[in-house]
Amino acid sequence: MEQLGGLLRRAQRLSPGPSQTIYKRVEGSQQGRLEEEEEEGEEGTEPPAHFFPMELRGPEPLGSRPARQNPGLWAAAGRRAAPYLVLTALLIFTGAFLLGYVAFRGSCQACGDDVMVVSEDVNDELSPDSHQGTLYWSDLQAMFLRFLGEGRLEDTIRQTSLRERVAGSAGMAALAQDIRAELLRQRLDHVWMDTHYVGLQFPDPARPNTLHWVDASGKLGEQLPLEDPDVYCPYSATGNATGKLVYAHYGRPEDLQELRARGVEPAGRLLLVRLGVINFAQKVASAQDFGAQGVLIYPDPADFSQGPHKLSLSSHRAVYGHVHLGTGDPYTPGFPSFNQTQFPPVQSSGLPSIPAQPISADIASLLLRKLEGPVAPQEWQGHLPVSPYRLGPGPGLHLGVSNHRASTPISNIFGCIEGRSEPDQYVVIGAQRDAWGPGAAKSAVGTAILLELVRTFSSMVSNGFQPRRSLLFISWDGGDFGSVGSMEWLEGYLSVLHLKAVVYVSLDNAVLGERGASLTRATAPPPPRPQPYPQVDSPNRSGQTLYEQVVVTNHSWEAEVIRPLPMDSSAYSFTAFAGVPAVEFSFLEDGPAYPFLHTKDDTYENLHRVLRGRLPAVAQAVAQLAGQLLIRLSHDHLLPLDFGRYGDVVLRHIGSLNEFSGDLKARGLTLQWVYSARGDYIRAAEKLRKEIYSSEESDERLMRMYNVRIMRVEFYFLSQYVSPADSPFRHILLGRGDHTLHALLDHVRLLRAGGPGATSSQVARGLGFQESRFRRQLALLTWTLQGAANALSGDVWNIDNNF
Repeated sequence: MEQLGGLLRRAQRLSPGPSQTIYKRVEGSQQGRLEEEEEEGEEGTEPPAHFFPMELRGPEPLGSRPARQNPGLWAAAGRRAAPYLVLTALLIFTGAFLLGYVAFRGSCQACGDDVMVVSEDVNDELSPDSHQGTLYWSDLQAMFLRFLGEGRLEDTIRQTSLRERVAGSAGMAALAQDIRAELLRQRLDHVWMDTHYVGLQFPDPARPNTLHWVDASGKLGEQLPLEDPDVYCPYSATGNATGKLVYAHYGRPEDLQELRARGVEPAGRLLLVRLGVINFAQKVASAQDFGAQGVLIYPDPADFSQGPHKLSLSSHRAVYGHVHLGTGDPYTPGFPSFNQTQFPPVQSSGLPSIPAQPISADIASLLLRKLEGPVAPQEWQGHLPVSPYRLGPGPGLHLGVSNHRASTPISNIFGCIEGRSEPDQYVVIGAQRDAWGPGAAKSAVGTAILLELVRTFSSMVSNGFQPRRSLLFISWDGGDFGSVGSMEWLEGYLSVLHLKAVVYVSLDNAVLGERGASLTRATAPPPPRPQPYPQVDSPNRSGQTLYEQVVVTNHSWEAEVIRPLPMDSSAYSFTAFAGVPAVEFSFLEDGPAYPFLHTKDDTYENLHRVLRGRLPAVAQAVAQLAGQLLIRLSHDHLLPLDFGRYGDVVLRHIGSLNEFSGDLKARGLTLQWVYSARGDYIRAAEKLRKEIYSSEESDERLMRMYNVRIMRVEFYFLSQYVSPADSPFRHILLGRGDHTLHALLDHVRLLRAGGPGATSSQVARGLGFQESRFRRQLALLTWTLQGAANALSGDVWNIDNNF
């Protein structure tokens, strides 16, 4: 009805006529009655801007007008014709109204540069002083695609991959200035840079890392050549490690537990582990927990593409990867590194105390041939020319690591488009800029897409687009050292961002293949409803959208396509540390992973060949997906974040605990508190959903209240009972520490120590189940979950705890 009223008011303003009937308020004893006046108006006379409730006056008294001839005859004729006249008037009015409405819709669709953005086909609320028209979602989508198509995405990827981009290098400093200049050319509302002085670790050219055989007497023997001497593990412990060699599959805790079960002790040994499944830092942390002396990490051909027509990694190549079990500068944990001198000399607990070094597949073959002992399980067998793989132990090895730490300046670059009505709410999109090698897939693609989105949205703003919320575009530095740039920024502005950052969209690792798509997110995904890939054409299946392509091969896309955020992603810190909803999406191959990531072979040419010449099309599809997601997040009245999803997530995790209910009950313990807190959260989410459903979207104040509660759901899941300095990743589902649901599950598994589920580092150290620790973990988890339920409920008088 409000829309119809608006149309009628516009039609009255536009319709010419010599006279108008105006209803005005009559003051006095008959307050609220309207008096009708006949005005002789000139062409273009504007009616009043506001309408009041109308009171129509009855017919004038007889005799008030000149008498007519034969009044009885005319009256009888009038009575007979009245029904037909009324019907004719209604038909004329209806036809005129429909014609006017169609004409108005047509003029709106062609309103050109004077636009107002809305969601779907629902009009946005115009401000009182606005003279803009209305643009519907289909028009806004067409505008975005038109401007995006004018870019130079492929050329930007190629040129970026050719530039030196190691964090702290002169080439990186030059690229940072070029990107800042590009953002300034786009005439954004704000462009600036933040510089951090961080501790990074580099190889020492004067003392390269070494690997030697050790004879039975402990003397160094022949040196094994490290075929990629520039490849290293940043943040490895420095020094020497000596021990017999043991093959440990992927180096997971369960792999090391399996070694023990087969009579091969990892403690005091050097471990040979394969690349994949978990990251470098987790492999080294597990080895350290089990008492290993050092770790060698190699790429096994079984984990990469195979076949005569597939590109594969050279057997001489080693793979780069940092080993800090965390993110950010490990020498200023919990604090921003704007100036290190103001902080005491501390370091992250995630830094390993044992050395680690990448090696090539060729060197790994030489080592595996020397191993004795039991044959490795069938699923541990790889594709190196060694048959069969054995567990060891083998001959002694000596690993020497001489990496050195350097205080290094890194720079993050920012560009902002301010929102129209909610400028203090930020939709953040970022991409890593640095790379250890050419980094085509690692960071060149993401950087190119980021720049194209900046250019596209700037063009849209110049043509009338006005987002409700601010768009914040960021180019990160130091990503290859563990998301250092993004984490330092979060640490520096945490008190602001947890209140104002709506969501973070990561463009890292956006294109690693072309056949499938993966969506990684922080449990409560931000993609707009009703489907995760809004109207993006598939780059490799003609006539299909990306969403249709995904659901054809993955009928349960949430189970098979959506994955938890890995710690290596810059998006991880946004959620696990800052409590900001985050999402990252990638195009992947159906089979093994892109083989050249984190190597010197991650070139534009190799990525283009892996994608069979379709890199531009796939990158364009990612840009379309990201851009349409940003439009939704920056302008929908109600944020399209599924806050109710956490109830199901918690239920799945608690389901893993149910099998231990009997063991706990035997000790007089129960998980009932967690069940109650989960129930309160589900009820609070459902209550909020009903409130939103029954509310008016045009109520700006109410929508903002709902949005604040929705956007802070991830923040509610940060445990307020642990210190950010001691446990930076406080998220109870994605974080690390004793306060997490994962840690509680690992601890409960110790009730059956030695069983297949007992895989934690506590098992490695011989610790068992501790009732006092269990009670503390249960309290931390329960009250964080209960706090999330209370916050989602809104005001304190709306909270109804069921404890």
